[in-house]
Amino acid sequence: MAKSTNQKTKLLHLRHMLLRQTDEDHPLTVPQMIEALARQDIRAERKSIYDDLEALRQFGLDVQSRKGKNPGWFVGGRDFELPEVKLLMDAVQSSRFITQKKSDALIRKLEGLASVHQAGQLQRQVYVSGRIKVMNESIYYNVDKLHTAIAGQKAITFQYFDLDIARKKVLRQEGKRYAVSPYGLIWNSENYYLVAFDHAHQEMRHYRVDKMTEIVVTCMDREGRDRYPAFHLAEYGQKHFGMYGGQEMKVTLRGRRDKAGLVWDRFGQDVILVPDGEEYFTVTLPVVISPQFFGWLLGLGGSVTLIRPRDAVNAYRRCLAAALEELPPAVQPVPEPEN
Repeated sequence: MAKSTNQKTKLLHLRHMLLRQTDEDHPLTVPQMIEALARQDIRAERKSIYDDLEALRQFGLDVQSRKGKNPGWFVGGRDFELPEVKLLMDAVQSSRFITQKKSDALIRKLEGLASVHQAGQLQRQVYVSGRIKVMNESIYYNVDKLHTAIAGQKAITFQYFDLDIARKKVLRQEGKRYAVSPYGLIWNSENYYLVAFDHAHQEMRHYRVDKMTEIVVTCMDREGRDRYPAFHLAEYGQKHFGMYGGQEMKVTLRGRRDKAGLVWDRFGQDVILVPDGEEYFTVTLPVVISPQFFGWLLGLGGSVTLIRPRDAVNAYRRCLAAALEELPPAVQPVPEPEN
């Protein structure tokens, strides 16, 4: 009998079959493999299947066999184990900067890393409080262009926009293009930010990637190293709370010892906390004085306080006073009527 045109793809079909249809709980017997190959118009004999399985094992596929109640052959270890795929899927589903459409597409691809039987366990809806999916589908192409510019150490130009009340794009600077030299990307509060040297202002700034449009990678070399010879992306991210600008200043905080973890979570494990009595500590570090930094302090309910320098303390007081001014007058409680 002449061989079919599909015969040369026998090993590839067998590999795909093992990866997609088998796992430790769902092995395939050799007769089942022969039957599945026959449906692809591929002839196979028992001995040739054993030879193929050994060839796949030598190539690096973790082909295992089991005897007993549920005998057969299956793939054991994979490049991504099931808990790892679940972790990746949870990250995709909970990520704010990934749109719903792209989330669905990525999840379908992640399911391909597991067997069809395991894929059912991956259909999980992860709930994240306050999660909002962005609308800008072009962010993925933006990130790719920015990585290209960073790797090639090239400058870029782009337009930057906001959304009005009708969700229409409103270009900043009346559409004038920004010219910057990218240094890195930071993922903060579920948003991507580009950290770059701004050519016009001659300083490091940051931009939300999903608000950038019409990005062009130029042939101009990256600028800024002469002004920032020892620039560290991680340090920049730690200083700029909420990715908003402000004056950089070295401040001292005083906090309760049980709040040390909050400071380390915010500023990193390398920050040195100095004991201040039995119940408190102090820490001195550089931050960007901004409403976002003050909001972080206020959210700690007085367990961590700003104690110096005086300029920073006064700025905090002014921020709190301005916030109080924006509130409507306090409403006096209505007394209960007497019986």
